[in-house]
Amino acid sequence: MSRIENMEIISNNGQPEKIHIQLNHFKQKSNWDCGVSCVLMVLNRTQRQEFLKNFMQICNNEGFNKSTWTIDLCYLLKKFDVRHIFYTITLGVHEGYRGNSFYHKVLTKDENRITTRFKIAENSGIFIRNSSLSITEVMEHLVNGPVIVLTNAKHLCCDICKLNKISSEFRKCIPWPVTYQGHYIVLCGYDINSRKVFYRNPSFGDHVCTMSMTMFDQARKSYGTDEDIILIYK
Repeated sequence: MSRIENMEIISNNGQPEKIHIQLNHFKQKSNWDCGVSCVLMVLNRTQRQEFLKNFMQICNNEGFNKSTWTIDLCYLLKKFDVRHIFYTITLGVHEGYRGNSFYHKVLTKDENRITTRFKIAENSGIFIRNSSLSITEVMEHLVNGPVIVLTNAKHLCCDICKLNKISSEFRKCIPWPVTYQGHYIVLCGYDINSRKVFYRNPSFGDHVCTMSMTMFDQARKSYGTDEDIILIYK
């Protein structure tokens, strides 16, 4: 086992079988900042200290107003010179979300900002790919860095939390029953033999969660996520 840029890799004929990227955990403070908390997890120490020192000023300048979209996270990453690529199957705001209870309130106040941010993304140095990534492509990227993923929290689970009987902590963070609850997590590894992924959930304290690749794929491809995913290059 060797460590490469904060990653532990077990190799078999040069092909990684297990990857675990070491990250500094950051727990979200409110019900709207899970994505911002994920950004904080992928920043280095100096970047994170600068962000936290000027947190409210930065959020106000970005125009979040207590709701963030994936494109907002990209502008934050750009601000701190974190190389990344944003993949999504919807450029802008999906028209079908207007009747969705999760999006109804935020669309009114966020739509103009989000539409504008997509339009000027290329000129702002934000790289967006209008396509879906396969689970294999997502796993292959992890040798380069972690991944920020928009999921439907209703489909998230954790084998470790079940064993430790703390899954109720996660349930308290999510208003049930709902059909869709957008929630960002940071994917930080996998074990190919057990078909598990490792991720950090900003709703929790400092620990790594695990779930099956099948359940992870279901959570990230659920209607409402637009299959939004940000590949981070460290």
